[in-house]
Amino acid sequence: MKNKHFLAAMYLRLSRDDSDVGDVTDGKGNVKSESNSIGNQRELIRAYIHEQQDIELYDIYVDDGFSGSNFDRPEFKRMMNDVEAGRVNCVIVKDLSRFGRDYIESGRYIQKVFPALGVRFIALTDHYDSFHADVGESGIVLPVKNFINDSYCRDISTKVKSQLEVKRKNGECIAPFALYGYRKAENNKNQLVIDEYAADIVRKIFEWKMDGMAVSAIAEKLNGLGVLSPKEYKKSIGCNYKGGFSGAVKSMWSSSTIKRILTNEAYLGHLIQGKTEKINYRLKKSVEKPKEDWIKVENTHEAIISEDNFLIVQNLLKADSRVSPVSEKSSLFAGILFCGDCGEQMIRRVNRYKETQRVYYICSTKNRGEGCTRHSIEEEKLKRIILESIRRYANYFLEEKRVFEKSLEFETNFEAIVRYDTEIARLKQEQDKYYSLCSGLYEDLKSGIISKEEFERLHGEFKRKATEFEDAQKKQEAMIKELFKNGVISAGRLKTMQDCAELKEIDRHTLCSMVKEILVYEEQRIEIVFYYTDQYRIMSEVNKRIQSREKIKCLSERSA
Repeated sequence: MKNKHFLAAMYLRLSRDDSDVGDVTDGKGNVKSESNSIGNQRELIRAYIHEQQDIELYDIYVDDGFSGSNFDRPEFKRMMNDVEAGRVNCVIVKDLSRFGRDYIESGRYIQKVFPALGVRFIALTDHYDSFHADVGESGIVLPVKNFINDSYCRDISTKVKSQLEVKRKNGECIAPFALYGYRKAENNKNQLVIDEYAADIVRKIFEWKMDGMAVSAIAEKLNGLGVLSPKEYKKSIGCNYKGGFSGAVKSMWSSSTIKRILTNEAYLGHLIQGKTEKINYRLKKSVEKPKEDWIKVENTHEAIISEDNFLIVQNLLKADSRVSPVSEKSSLFAGILFCGDCGEQMIRRVNRYKETQRVYYICSTKNRGEGCTRHSIEEEKLKRIILESIRRYANYFLEEKRVFEKSLEFETNFEAIVRYDTEIARLKQEQDKYYSLCSGLYEDLKSGIISKEEFERLHGEFKRKATEFEDAQKKQEAMIKELFKNGVISAGRLKTMQDCAELKEIDRHTLCSMVKEILVYEEQRIEIVFYYTDQYRIMSEVNKRIQSREKIKCLSERSA
């Protein structure tokens, strides 16, 4: 055994966390970047082999930038192929941690796999050589060292996870690739900046959706125009990007890709990260985290899509409709028109007789024969009603806005404006009611009216309700603050309102910009839900309260 000749595999490994990089020269005289620690490992092992008369170097295997928490490494796999083929019967590493940090798998290779294959294992700085090791070293010392290495790996994983969490909360983008429509800033890899070409495609996708196109039609249009999908675009600009699926077939636009773009708040300038997490530090597999655990930081980068348009698209997606087989666009009212009784979408029907046609809408539930009633209304009549309603609403809104901004000259205290809002008063009343019910439960428990189990159940339910009303108050106050400090509506929406005040003909884009949904009841009764109705109500209330107060003040001054 002592005279056996060994063909050795020199195995070198360094994780991605190491940043000590230098230049080394390969066998052909070419200079390449490589981790200095890899170079140090190589020289140490080479010097050791040079001193051994019974060991000859067969090949060098280098996994530079791979974690030791698992053995899914390309060069390690190549080495094991040579071991199993009988080309290598000795494995040499600098220390046990270079071989691996998973103490269970490391122990399995060193104590079971290698002995079974007749392979000698040497860890230089740990002074371990299976050729000379006794039972104590193999059975006690080796497992302990492997366990320490595994614990180190777990500790590093925890620290890295904490550092990434801090970066997410600071609004730094830690994804390896920028979202489609953006790129990484040249001087800061954690900052997103707009990629104008891709951003323009994103804007078109939102515009097409607002114009009535279904997500599948948008995907087909982009493919027809030869626009590269996000995956192919990243590859075309030099990103080493790989999606969830790989293969020789060119990646195309799909409905799911369009849907992801249309629902991504990152296009509003907000960064949402931490949607998944690894099961543990040994496995690459990740699982989805609950939405409430995601980390969202607002206004971290420039927005591509306005909040108005994003909100409109989200409402349209809730009722995404099928398109006509002869047109890539939906009808004018698709995704907006609903039955007032059953809540289902109204569907468009065309009756043709000789050279005339009658277009009308009916309830889709009735059309399927599943109940409800027709709720039939002619398209032309519906257009006239909606056109007139939009004009009237726009004019009312603009007038209230004018008076509101003038009223603020008399009232510059935000807290006073909040007190004028009846909705906040109602929410506060509801919140107090549930907190009062919570207090009453203690007396009921003390008197024996309810059991401890009933107390815990009811107390949890009442507290949840009170918290909901409290959150609703905060949202209402935030909206009023927005009106008070930053103006009633954005410049873009103001322009739309002004255009609508003198609108001559209804079109899809204007309709989607102004109307959230239209409800049709029997006898052709119509209910229209406009955007910005909360703001309209607040302006109206504030205007009335301030004007009333000023009127009383004027009367008091006259009487004095």
